[in-house]
Amino acid sequence: METRDLSKAAIAVIGAGTMGIGIAQLAAMHGHTTYLFDVDVAKSQAALAGLESQLAKRVQKGKMSQVLLDSTLANLSIITDINEMAAVQLVVEAIVERQDIKQQLFVQLADICANDTIFASNTSSISITAIASAVPNPERVVGLHFFNPAPVMKLVEIVRGLQTATEITDGLFNLMSAWKKVPVIAKSTPGFIVNRVARPYYAEGFRALQENATTPAQLDFIMRESGRFAMGPCELTDLIGQDVNFSVTQSVYQAFFYEPRYRPSLVQKELVDAGCFGRKSGQGFYDHSQTPATPAYTLPIFEANDAALPTIIVRGDWLYAKGLVERLQAADSLTVILEDADQNSIEIGDVSIRLSLGESVVIDHGDAKVMLIDWHADWSQARAVALAASTACNDDERKLVTQAFARIDVHVIWTADHPGLYVLRTIAMLINEGCEAVLHNIASEADIDAAMKYGVNYPQGPFEWAQMLGYDTVLNTLNNLQRIYGEERYRASLYLVKKAITCHMASA
Repeated sequence: METRDLSKAAIAVIGAGTMGIGIAQLAAMHGHTTYLFDVDVAKSQAALAGLESQLAKRVQKGKMSQVLLDSTLANLSIITDINEMAAVQLVVEAIVERQDIKQQLFVQLADICANDTIFASNTSSISITAIASAVPNPERVVGLHFFNPAPVMKLVEIVRGLQTATEITDGLFNLMSAWKKVPVIAKSTPGFIVNRVARPYYAEGFRALQENATTPAQLDFIMRESGRFAMGPCELTDLIGQDVNFSVTQSVYQAFFYEPRYRPSLVQKELVDAGCFGRKSGQGFYDHSQTPATPAYTLPIFEANDAALPTIIVRGDWLYAKGLVERLQAADSLTVILEDADQNSIEIGDVSIRLSLGESVVIDHGDAKVMLIDWHADWSQARAVALAASTACNDDERKLVTQAFARIDVHVIWTADHPGLYVLRTIAMLINEGCEAVLHNIASEADIDAAMKYGVNYPQGPFEWAQMLGYDTVLNTLNNLQRIYGEERYRASLYLVKKAITCHMASA
């Protein structure tokens, strides 16, 4: 069948909340005759008045033309009778997140609208297949998941249910592209792309807290500095709302028949039980009644001195951390020798520093003078990095390593032993989750990367990270985590295993 042409479609948006008026604004700004409907007419009127005021301020600031404001308002009108939607080609509902209510709405609309009118749900978690099951002509039911605020956020997940027609998903893809959005197509599954693939970002951070390996402030700093994430997991969930994030995690966990990868955190449950929801309640991981919120993390003060340091021997190719080696070589106060070796290591005196591959420095290197270093997204610009030392290392050796890194303007954050440390472990799990989604035909690699970058503002998508780290590094990290913890949670995806083998064969 031919792709549906929705370029001139009349559009009805049901629900005058923040998402509804945002979607209506988008449609009207792009030239569509747009209707806003809410069972509470006063809510629709207030939403439209608020939009007009907001856009007028944008015009005053020179961020929007008066012509665009006038055309947007001319295209957008309120309807008070649901029967007035009879002639529209696309209905987008943004109402309460309950399957039964969404179904009732679409069943009612099926008696009002044409048989080929598209019924799109802005749901973030409810199965499109389940919603469509009670609706006549279920092939026209589709997910159209915008992210808040809809006029600003680029990503739109187009979700196909079991019976959704390809002509409709393709038509919506073209429509969203015309609206200057970044559309991705996903199969209906719990969490779709973003709310599924993002779960390890919170889960691994909370696991580190539960194991008493770090603090919220230190963890968030490491994830921002070394991972280049915009926010760490603790501050991000304080912003989202601990109750909201915990509820989504519970929903995904239950919907996947209690798959261990999605198990909720007792750390977060404790906050929710206490009513510590984050910014909206004034207290979460942080005390938001203070400005800035507390506790805050500051890097330990340590300045480079003039003491002589041993010659540093760099062994191996350090393929995924060349920037670190280049900085060591460029430091005038350091003498660096490069040597070929099968295993990457930086030898400073008796100490061997190695990039983590998911090991425990205590369990795997307890009787050796070994330190494991976390991954950094940009070694050439790194200003801090997390390290953990084996029990065989003493305080003098820690000071020696701290001084060596100080010579290249990198602060060492000494942390407790935590297998895979923080950034590497989290990113490995995000990559693994992306691989599972591709394996199960939820979405393509490209769409998953786009979804995570534009939906939750990740610096890279999972498959871009895999290219930076190497699939073999990711696989080794997960295998080590599963060995140490003995949990299915860290089981490597079959898709990841195959990618690692394929990449290894290609480079051989």
